[in-house]
Amino acid sequence: MIRIIVDCFGGDRSPSANVEGSLAALEALPDVSLVLTGDRELIEAELAGKKYDKSRIEVVHAPEVIGCDEKPTDAIRLKKESSMMKAVALLRADEAGEYAGMVSCGSTGALVAASTLRVGRLRGVIRPAFCPVMPTMKGGVVGVCDSGANVDVTPDYLIQNAVMGSLYMKAVYGIESPRVGLLNIGTEAGKGDDLRKETYPLLAARDDINFAGNAEARELLGGDFDLIVCDGFAGNVLIKSTEGACLEMLKKLKKDINSSFINKIGALFMYRMFMKEKEFMNYQNYGGSVLLGTVKTVVKGHGSSNARAVEKCIEQVYRTETGSLNPSIEAALDTGE
Repeated sequence: MIRIIVDCFGGDRSPSANVEGSLAALEALPDVSLVLTGDRELIEAELAGKKYDKSRIEVVHAPEVIGCDEKPTDAIRLKKESSMMKAVALLRADEAGEYAGMVSCGSTGALVAASTLRVGRLRGVIRPAFCPVMPTMKGGVVGVCDSGANVDVTPDYLIQNAVMGSLYMKAVYGIESPRVGLLNIGTEAGKGDDLRKETYPLLAARDDINFAGNAEARELLGGDFDLIVCDGFAGNVLIKSTEGACLEMLKKLKKDINSSFINKIGALFMYRMFMKEKEFMNYQNYGGSVLLGTVKTVVKGHGSSNARAVEKCIEQVYRTETGSLNPSIEAALDTGE
């Protein structure tokens, strides 16, 4: 049985979405059991009346919540009774290997700090990095590593992002040799700032990375790359600008449909296609961002995650565990020093 911890507070729709997503995950993954951290009374109120295997769910009382406006280092030091820190404490104390990892939709800063300082890094990892995935126009997915964990980086960080991200896309999404692109302002090898210029030949020289050259931001969803490597600042901007553009296009489409009777009639005939495209662009269907490089798998869900997104986040922890991702990362990066 694979045991996964779910932080049930911190997200915009907590705890209802977290609990509902957890129950859906139990149904979808019969060899998973869950530990839910948070206010016991509120969690049990959400569970009341639901049908589920009670032997596969445990509730750990954690009455405090870490707010997104709190300083991460202060929050992890002072709020030991918070749902997030209780989850982290369970992972930290897990010498027997009981837990595969955790899911949280709470404060990103607090989660990164707690995961790095309390849970710890795998041997050889400089700094853990977030790697969310997005859908491509060719029906696959593309990962972005890093999307916000490390803003100031060196070429060594980017090389590790490429190695960890490639192993993740292989272990979890079955891509045997992920095509890796270096996010840049042009496709030519000499483009970009000093960081990108220095990193390019280092990536090209690696035998364990299928480096496909520079990638421009507009190529993210095209399907020609399986992993985009970048610093956390650029990656975060890339992800959010792409999500924002997709959402605004959907709003524009809806506005245009409602602008005339003829458009509404036409939309009725294309309703199924519109719903399909809406689901394709819905980030809730793709889970969260896996924090690659920590001793235990940590998945950061979007703050506005619904039950479906929480379920997919739990599935991500499950698939990293069954795909032996962390041992693969450690074997690839551990220099023995």
